[in-house]
Amino acid sequence: MQAKKSFAMMDYEKCRPRTCDPENGVCAAASACTHKVIKQLDGRFESPIIFQDMCMGCWDCIDTCPLNAFYIRNVT
Repeated sequence: MQAKKSFAMMDYEKCRPRTCDPENGVCAAASACTHKVIKQLDGRFESPIIFQDMCMGCWDCIDTCPLNAFYIRNVT
């Protein structure tokens, strides 16, 4: 039996990098991701992208996001 895979997901309706860092527009969760799987590819002030296939399930993003935009998704 294969174990469940857990990874971070993001609610793009809640994500507002301008609110997290008004001066620089940097996502707090992307900065906190120790595995560097959350990136603001479209630039500052834009919502980040999660590379879910590389997510290690550390949940640093969930603990760090002040807007509660990140959550856990379990897949079998």
